[in-house]
Amino acid sequence: MPRSEFRRELILPSSPEQAWTSLTDVPLLVSWVSVVEDASEIEPLGRYSAVLMDRLGPFKLRADLDIVVTDLVPGSSITFKASGEDRQVGSRLVIEATMEIEPRDPDGSLARFSGAYEVTGRAASMGSGTINKKADKIMAEFFAAAESALGKAV
Repeated sequence: MPRSEFRRELILPSSPEQAWTSLTDVPLLVSWVSVVEDASEIEPLGRYSAVLMDRLGPFKLRADLDIVVTDLVPGSSITFKASGEDRQVGSRLVIEATMEIEPRDPDGSLARFSGAYEVTGRAASMGSGTINKKADKIMAEFFAAAESALGKAV
């Protein structure tokens, strides 16, 4: 399956500092996405692990994710790469993403998310349409929870 890209912006009523604190709080972020479990911090703003569990067609996926921060400007931007494999199903998942936060008048902030994901192996046999639909659902869940927790600027 080719890489699929995503972009999304959230305009938030909170200050950039408040948005950064919330959007880098791993236990909080994990609570926003139902398919991610058992996240642990190995090194603050450096390295994490998590378990992704979901069903994709006939496949029940369970991938241990290794998450590494590849670029960090504290309070402003973070880039990470998450990769994992489900050996029973014979599938691999790689996600690369960046979050940037910038001030927005009068007291709010803009959170910009971009990245790409790729699923290979047997799960990819479901086709890119099915995988993209599942990914869109997971991202919608994340952004809805982020807007609910952080508020949405009008």
